[in-house]
Amino acid sequence: MSFPMAGGELCAEGVPLTAIARQFGTPCFIYSRAALEGAWREFDAAFAGVPHLVCYAMKANSTLAILDLFARQGSGFDIVSAGELARVIAAGGDPAKVVFSGVGKTDAEMETALAAGILCFNVESAGELAHLSAVASRMGKVAPVSFRVNPDVDPKTHPYISTGLKESKFGVAFADAPALYRRAAALPGIAVHGIDIHIGSQITELAPYREATRKILDLADALAAAGIPLAHVDVGGGLGIRYRDESPVPVPDYAAMLTGLFRGRRERMVFEPGRRLVGDAGILLTRVLYLKDGAPKRFAIVDAAMNDLLRPSLYGAWHAVDAVRPRDGAPVEWDIVGPVCESGDFLALDRLLVLAEGDLLAVRAAGAYAMAMSSNYNARPRAAEVIVDGETVHLVRRRELVDELFAAESTLP
Repeated sequence: MSFPMAGGELCAEGVPLTAIARQFGTPCFIYSRAALEGAWREFDAAFAGVPHLVCYAMKANSTLAILDLFARQGSGFDIVSAGELARVIAAGGDPAKVVFSGVGKTDAEMETALAAGILCFNVESAGELAHLSAVASRMGKVAPVSFRVNPDVDPKTHPYISTGLKESKFGVAFADAPALYRRAAALPGIAVHGIDIHIGSQITELAPYREATRKILDLADALAAAGIPLAHVDVGGGLGIRYRDESPVPVPDYAAMLTGLFRGRRERMVFEPGRRLVGDAGILLTRVLYLKDGAPKRFAIVDAAMNDLLRPSLYGAWHAVDAVRPRDGAPVEWDIVGPVCESGDFLALDRLLVLAEGDLLAVRAAGAYAMAMSSNYNARPRAAEVIVDGETVHLVRRRELVDELFAAESTLP
């Protein structure tokens, strides 16, 4: 267990969270190296013996040390900007294992990715294809492409993270795909390599994956019959984790379903898991500043806020919150809120806890879409990040300084 109870308090692997708070302060993101590497290895091993490539969706958490850990395992990466590509390279990742997704790639980003020699561009519109052809031709390069095809499958998740429905901004319409592939095959500077789908995030059922994959494999067969064979099929990511009472799909079940559908096929499978690899591997450590006990609500005001963990305010997302040193007594309901000047600044609502000022709280499952979505709203420095490896703690991002928040700015003369 990555965050066990030992000696009456929560730990990260073999290190008490109180010791981390003393050394690095709060708020602080804490990750378990064993959990990170274990999640990646479980995913990769589930497809052993089948041609595949795991491309970590780094939007979930782009901290360099985490990218470095995955690169050492042989991971590829799913990126959506030139900035993310720069992070991959800085962390020792291989650009030849990078797929570039996203609906708004600029010409400059295309140039950067072509120069780096990435594996594939996941093209999401006819306009993007035309720009990529022009950019590649101007550089004397050939751009490897797949189309992100929208299969119009309901992933049964939050509307904000459903990306495969026909009304989504992502991908190209399923009916338009054959003509776009024919156009791509005839364009200069373009080489058709694959096909891509991504139906959503935090998905906890196999059925949407099965339906979407079958549709995309049928399309791949039709393309092959038309003289456009594909080298890979990218089935995206989105496998959910347990935040509250969800029942996540076991990775072996997911692998069995996909390998069954791909049996006898020639294409390599590509995956883009994000949350599943990092979500459970991290917590947000925060300290209670004040207790505000009054009708009709009790508020525990902590030093972390929506600028550190946006998911509850943005999605109404639920994260478990545990006392680092649980107290005896009768628990009462608290809203765990931050110092930011927004009524929507909360980390958790109506939680049964026994609290006192100064207590440490651990917000669970904060490894994904937490630090990656953090901001400096209210001129708040971003939190420190540490990775725990057994009984050793590594500071992998120091806390920002207030002066750094406006170092790029200037006043008028």
